[in-house]
Amino acid sequence: MTAKKKFEVQENETIDMCLDRMKQEGYMPVRRTEKPVFKEIVKNGETIYEPEGRKIVFDGLKI
Repeated sequence: MTAKKKFEVQENETIDMCLDRMKQEGYMPVRRTEKPVFKEIVKNGETIYEPEGRKIVFDGLKI
């Protein structure tokens, strides 16, 4: 059985810092997933969703 773990790039962290953290824990990246993050704005009683950023998640496989 292979050990898998998800690593999310934190708010004040670069992608390289996340990859280094994975390596220190003994994992190697096998997949990268990006998801958009939206914020909700209400204007004149109408709800509008605007992109605010992105969430990056790496799937790691135990070395």
